[in-house]
Amino acid sequence: MSPDLPRDVFGWHSPRLGLHMPIVRYGDYGDTLLLLPTAQADFLEYERFFLIKVLEPLIFARRLNVFAIDSINRHAWMNDSVPAPEKVRRQQLYSGYVEEEVMPHVRRVLGQGDARVAVAGASFGAFHAANQFFRRPDLFHTLIAMSGFFDVGAYTDGYRSSELYFNNPAWFVRGMRDTSVFRDNRVHLVTGAGEYERPDLSRRFSQLLWEKGIWNDLDVWGADMRHDWPTWREMLPYILEHKLGW
Repeated sequence: MSPDLPRDVFGWHSPRLGLHMPIVRYGDYGDTLLLLPTAQADFLEYERFFLIKVLEPLIFARRLNVFAIDSINRHAWMNDSVPAPEKVRRQQLYSGYVEEEVMPHVRRVLGQGDARVAVAGASFGAFHAANQFFRRPDLFHTLIAMSGFFDVGAYTDGYRSSELYFNNPAWFVRGMRDTSVFRDNRVHLVTGAGEYERPDLSRRFSQLLWEKGIWNDLDVWGADMRHDWPTWREMLPYILEHKLGW
């Protein structure tokens, strides 16, 4: 990453999560993208794996600025010692953290009290990005889900609850009666067809969205695109520049 890239690290103790939650911003102007990390990763993951590096031309051109936050997967979905009801409760708290703590901070930094931004993630981050996007279209206008899955039911050992329902896009989107709120929003689902990829999951979710009248762009890349960082380093700049025109 260039030493000249505008970079600001901030953070606070989240009263919801009971954790110190850092956030980093790259850039100082342009369209805004919120990145949610994969698996058990942290807020600097996209920097460590050079995805921020490939976005540098857009950031230096002041066409893009990026915020990245921590995940709590290590305390929830990916922690085998935590029972399913508690995993779901912690997911609900995390959703509230993004909606009621992260986004107000982003809006303050941007100086726009009603700003809506794009949200993106890869793998488990795509699940979180989709969850936030469909829960709160008043906060997010664009979703970029790379190599994602959209049903977290496999992590709950058969447990079901209303909290889980409203934090599982494959469920609550299907139950939506009025999807007109998404009329002006943009959904981009992009996946590879290579090793460890599951393009069927993106296809299935795309079909659900069309059934609900929600526009989406499904882009399935080739068998040479495996579930890994080199794939996502190609996908995200392509979507931003060629699909969104940023």
